[in-house]
Amino acid sequence: MTDQQSSAGPLAGLRVLDVSTMLAGPYGATIMGDLGADVIKIESHYGDESRHLGPKRGTERSPFLSLNRNKRDIVLDLQQEEAQAIFAKIVKTADVLISNIREPAMSKLGLNYEQVKAHKSDIIWIGVTAFGPDGPYAGRPGIDFLAQGYTGALALNGEPDGAPVRTGFPAVDVMTSLLVSNAALAALRVRDQSGKGQRIEISLLDALMHAQASSIGSYLTADFVTPRTGNRSLYFAPSGVYPTKDGKHVVITTPAEKFFGKLCSALDVDWDKEERFHNIDARLANEDELDAVVSARTKEFNREELVEKLIAADVLTAPINEVEDVVKDPQILHNKMITSVEHPTLGNVDLTGVPIRFYNTPGSIRRHPPLIGEHTVELLEEVGYSKEEIAELQSQGLIADNDEIVRIKAERRAKKAAAAKGKS
Repeated sequence: MTDQQSSAGPLAGLRVLDVSTMLAGPYGATIMGDLGADVIKIESHYGDESRHLGPKRGTERSPFLSLNRNKRDIVLDLQQEEAQAIFAKIVKTADVLISNIREPAMSKLGLNYEQVKAHKSDIIWIGVTAFGPDGPYAGRPGIDFLAQGYTGALALNGEPDGAPVRTGFPAVDVMTSLLVSNAALAALRVRDQSGKGQRIEISLLDALMHAQASSIGSYLTADFVTPRTGNRSLYFAPSGVYPTKDGKHVVITTPAEKFFGKLCSALDVDWDKEERFHNIDARLANEDELDAVVSARTKEFNREELVEKLIAADVLTAPINEVEDVVKDPQILHNKMITSVEHPTLGNVDLTGVPIRFYNTPGSIRRHPPLIGEHTVELLEEVGYSKEEIAELQSQGLIADNDEIVRIKAERRAKKAAAAKGKS
């Protein structure tokens, strides 16, 4: 057993309740789980929306598998008033609760801050919304894509003469998840000092405004509107994506004069001695010509040959990897950013790793992404319910273990099949 596998992690002993869905909230809880917290995911009988989207492996969906390791799972129907007593018992054991449910549904489910605080006075309650809990956009549905529109990120991304382009991965959701975990840790420090919990609100809109300090800041401080530049830099050249002989591409960028000199030396050219390219201003003024000669030269090499040659000359470069390349990248593998866990129905499942490296108390992936309701019985026993009581709660439809969820789904499929047969 490695040190990482044996470490409890820096957040061992903390309990986090994840009553959020999709990405920003759940992934924030996952980060805390990676660092050792006991994360309990509370789902309805339907489950997290990410259980129903994306590529399928067996009975599970890739988005849920990718985002929800290091959690235990309980199915609890909070739409039923009787389930509130069960929820209260679980909350009393928790330190942090993360929710992204909108009002008025949140209050109907007993999940707003005051309702949760009534069960656990020092709870750290984190609400994740698209635009904020109040103000003119409060209560609107929203996702990553919309936040990119409102904050101008879409206007900044894409080719100068092309249409706006969103990021190819849910960057806003991921940034928000980091703020969720960061906020929880800061609030835990306050609670350690004062004994008091608190309400915290985080929005996708605010997360992306924070991330755009340089671009929005340029307008606020200098009345400068940052234009779309595609793969080019606004401040120096060459900087972009260049083709190689084998039909692939590399990134080359030169944020200082010395790097342009190194590029010229590596490619055995004397562009740095030409008047049109002799300094940054000249290169920016003649960027089309510069990109043309750089591209012509890079196309004389295969990608791996070129990258090796440029790295040896201390040039800022990188291959543009496809996903198949990424998961084999030696530095990514060395950093343990691809790891595996054993799943009860799928066998070995590869996941992205823990991005924070603690040297004394490292985080780890200790638990597979849970089956829906997988730990319902276990968790209810921990808060004092007997097996008989749990069976009764399940018979009332207040809770469900995984076997019950599987049974319900099979029953629904059978009814649909029978209905379809009857119509034919």
